[in-house]
Amino acid sequence: MGRVGCGRPLFSPVKKEIRILMLEDNVADAELIRFALREGGLLFSLKRVDSKTAFLRELGEHTPDVILLDYALPGFDGFSALTLAQEHHPDIPFIFVTGTLGEEVVIEMLKSGATDYVLKTRLSRLVPAVLRALREKEERSDRRKTEEKLRRSHEQLRALSVYLQHIREDERIRISRQVHDELGQSLTGLKMDLYWLSTRVPKQLRELHDKAKSMSAHIDSTIQTVRRISTELRPGILDDLGLVAALEWQAHEFQKRSGIKCEVTSDLKEAILNEDLNTAFFRIFQETLTNISRHANATKVTVHLKRERGNLALTVRDNGRGISEAEISNTKSIGLLGMRERAGLLGGKVTFSGAPDGGTTVLVRIPLSRPVREIKNRNHENSHSRRPRGRATRPKANPRR
Repeated sequence: MGRVGCGRPLFSPVKKEIRILMLEDNVADAELIRFALREGGLLFSLKRVDSKTAFLRELGEHTPDVILLDYALPGFDGFSALTLAQEHHPDIPFIFVTGTLGEEVVIEMLKSGATDYVLKTRLSRLVPAVLRALREKEERSDRRKTEEKLRRSHEQLRALSVYLQHIREDERIRISRQVHDELGQSLTGLKMDLYWLSTRVPKQLRELHDKAKSMSAHIDSTIQTVRRISTELRPGILDDLGLVAALEWQAHEFQKRSGIKCEVTSDLKEAILNEDLNTAFFRIFQETLTNISRHANATKVTVHLKRERGNLALTVRDNGRGISEAEISNTKSIGLLGMRERAGLLGGKVTFSGAPDGGTTVLVRIPLSRPVREIKNRNHENSHSRRPRGRATRPKANPRR
C-alpha cells in the first residue's frame, strides 16, 4: 500500500465506514488494536465494551459490521460472547483477537462459528483478516440473495405449472363437450337426413340404396370415433362414477388395444374424490400404461389403489423387461418427469423401481388432505372470471359411453 512521508495511507481499502464492536477489558490492548486498524488504512468507528451487559446493549442498539472478541475475559469468556452474538446477528463476522492459543482451542473456536483469529503479538494480520471477513460476508449475502431468487423462481414456476395443468384440463373438458355434443349432434342429424332421403328413393334404384347404406355405416363409424375422442379427452366416467371406475375403464381400453392383460383392484370405499386427486391419478395412470405399451414388452399389468396413512396410493406393476436406473434418472424422460411433477403439485411423490426381466413398479402417493393451493385458485379464477366454475363446466355423462 502506498504511503506518504507522515505514515498515513494514500487511500482506504474500503469506501464506507466500518462499524466495529470490540469486546476487550484491557485498555492498552484496545488502543493497540485501534492503532493497528488505523495503520492498516481502514475507515472505521469502534465501540469498546468490557462486560456482558454492555455487550448485549450494544448489540441491541447498533448492528456492527465486525465483532472483535478477546478469548479470555474475567467472568465473560469469548465463547459465551460468540454464542450471544450469533443469536442476535449470526451473519456478522467474529474475529478473536487474543493472546497465545493452543491448536485445540483454535479448532474449537472455528468450529463454534468464529470467522478467524489474530494473535495480539501479530496485529499486522488484523486488517487483512477484517477485510477477508467482510468480503466473505458479502459473498454469503450475495449467495443467499441468489438462492432466494432461485427459490422464488421455482415457486413461480410451480404455480405456473399448477395453473397450466388446470387450464389444460379445462380445455380438454371444453373440447370434449364440443366434440361430443356439437359433432355428435351434427352427425346424428346427418344420418337422419340420409335415412329420410333413402326412403324417398325408388326401390328399383339399387345402386343409390347401396350407397345410402354405405354412407350410413360410415356415419355410424364416425359417431363412434367422435365418442372415443371425446372420452379420451376427458372421460365422463371420471367425474360421474369416480376414480376407481375410471381406472377400470382405462385398463379395459388398454387391454383391448394392446392385448396386454390389465387387472385393477381397489380397497377404496369412496366413489368420488377430490377433483384434483382424480385428475392427477388418472393422468399418471394413463402415462404409465403408455410407457408400458411402448417400452416394457410386458404381458400382464396389475393395478392396486388403496388408502395408506393419510395418503392415496396407486401401485402399477408389469412383468416386462424392467426399467433401469439410467432410464429413471434420465432428464430427457419427459413422461416420467411429467408424472413426478403432476404428483408433486399436490404434495405427492412418484417412485419407479425395476429389475432386469423382473418388471417395473410405479408407486404414486398423494396426501388425501392436501389443501388446494391459493395461487392456483387465484390465477385460475382470475383467468376464468367470466365462466362458471365447478361441475357446471363438465360435459354431461353419456350413458352410451
